[in-house]
Amino acid sequence: MSAARIPPIQCLLTFEALARLRSVTQAAEEQCVTPSAVSHRVRQLEEIIGTKLFGRADFSLTTEGSEYLAHVREGLAILQKFPSSAAAPGKRKLRLAVTPTFSRSILIPRLRQFTDAYPEIDLTLQVSIPLLDVVAEDADLVVRFGTGRYADMEHTLLMKDEVAPLASPAFIREHGPFDAAQDLQSLPLLRSPLEPWRTWFAARGLDWPEPVEGSQFNDIGLMCDGAAAGMGIGLVRLKLGAPWLETGSLVRLGSSDVFANAVPSPHAHYLCWRTGMMDRWECTTFVEWLKQTIA
Repeated sequence: MSAARIPPIQCLLTFEALARLRSVTQAAEEQCVTPSAVSHRVRQLEEIIGTKLFGRADFSLTTEGSEYLAHVREGLAILQKFPSSAAAPGKRKLRLAVTPTFSRSILIPRLRQFTDAYPEIDLTLQVSIPLLDVVAEDADLVVRFGTGRYADMEHTLLMKDEVAPLASPAFIREHGPFDAAQDLQSLPLLRSPLEPWRTWFAARGLDWPEPVEGSQFNDIGLMCDGAAAGMGIGLVRLKLGAPWLETGSLVRLGSSDVFANAVPSPHAHYLCWRTGMMDRWECTTFVEWLKQTIA
């Protein structure tokens, strides 16, 4: 068939509607046209294909009309399929930027629950440390750790945490016992811009300045590894440090209130996104799931 013989799409849509509804008035309402336009489109289609489609009395289909209707519906169904859905039926892509230790300690241990519950969502995980300007610019959702004042993105609170000084058992045996906050003086304090020591110092009544010497880490997980290797004392968020605490590679410095009681961190984890992102089903689904699973 030449290109000139292919009927206009509006004629095919109107024919399918009239065959299904058997009413010019209802077909006109569905197609948002006048009843006369319905009749005109059907006549135009019949002229193009050279055969009668309807019995004029009750809009019942002729034999040729029934056969042609099957072809029309098949063709319309094919046109409604997008290339991406044909390649991966039902799959939706979701790109998530996560901070390293949050991913390791909080997200990954729970993520199998999400992928099992929502197999139609394909997740891509990327490392992001927004506080240090290490960002994944093309992410749909971003986990940030900070104050929650993000003028450039919408956000929701995920998780608050507490901090406490932790060290390896071997380090404590060598440098302990620890009873008072002052016992940390002159000992190697591991540093991270993500968790300043001044939070803990102030809560314990110490007017010490922020340490300016000693090993520094831009990731809490790396700092935990360093502390577990005996490099010094790390100020660790307890929820993020759970894997090291559970294995015993990191422990509290002592049993006194100073070390047994944690101090609230001034920062928290937030899930952030650009305006309009929550219009996507896969984004709202992940946000709701993550908030519930770590609540």
